[in-house]
Amino acid sequence: MRYANILATGRYVPEKVLTNADVERILGEPVDAWLQQNVGIRQRHVMAEHEVTSDLCVNAARQAMERAGVKPGELDLIVVATDTPDYLSPATASVVQAKLGAANAGTYDLNCACAGWVTALDVASKTIAADDSYRRVLVVGAYGMTRYVNWKDKKTCTLFADGAGAVVLGAGDTPGFLGAKLLAAGEYHDALGVYTGGTWRPATAETVALTGGKPAVQFVRKFPATFNTDRWPQLLKQLLERAKLTMNDVDQFILTQLNLRTIEATMQVLEQPLSKTHWTMDKWGYTGSACIPMTLDDAVVQGKIKKGDLIALCASGGGLAMASALYRWTA
Repeated sequence: MRYANILATGRYVPEKVLTNADVERILGEPVDAWLQQNVGIRQRHVMAEHEVTSDLCVNAARQAMERAGVKPGELDLIVVATDTPDYLSPATASVVQAKLGAANAGTYDLNCACAGWVTALDVASKTIAADDSYRRVLVVGAYGMTRYVNWKDKKTCTLFADGAGAVVLGAGDTPGFLGAKLLAAGEYHDALGVYTGGTWRPATAETVALTGGKPAVQFVRKFPATFNTDRWPQLLKQLLERAKLTMNDVDQFILTQLNLRTIEATMQVLEQPLSKTHWTMDKWGYTGSACIPMTLDDAVVQGKIKKGDLIALCASGGGLAMASALYRWTA
């Protein structure tokens, strides 16, 4: 049997910081107290003007590869999970391949919004298990959503940030990847997203004028406030039951970093202590498809994850797409 194992993690947090006070000055109204009390965000990081999504990917990838002792030429596949690509086409993963000098790697992008990285981890892990020609796979989650933020829209500019997280997967005979479970509530596909730029509403002069400017991320209509706290426990329960494990067997839960209050409420539903989860939205803001690998890396660096630990990952995002995965930590 071949199993996918996480050999190492990495992350990239852009240098530029926007505190809640900075956002207040942009908006011209107070948001700090509300954000900290209701969401848990104190600040967010924004990529520099010269940076693009592939640059975020490359920085996170290099750190993970260095820690794993893997050279660019040893990569067999690069998967980039993002909904803020460099281009509509071709794939950002090809740009990353070129910038890394990973000439032997295949490439593709995966987009299911903020559930993208966990989904990509699932696909990449199964690829390693199924095909012995894949021995080293780079899986990156990257988010450059501030390029799509209307800085006068209080609902979005207070949340979104930029960053990237990466893992290097390797083939081994010890079970690392234990399974995954994907779901979606497609009836909410039109609730949250960037809706200008595709075939439904091409970014023509007419549509740009109609929408008041460049393509922008927006909350179009409401979905249930308890969506994540209702769905995450169900998703994790199904996944753990398939693996013949329970919530008590999990050592760390890494959840989508949109709202700390949601994470707290979810851990209560799971009947698990907060010490068994980790959060980063307070210092990095909401980094979408990058938030789970970035938070995973932060937990590893802080010593909260050790060899033999069972890690449960659970994500959700626009679509509304959901993904969960189980990994036994072997690094």
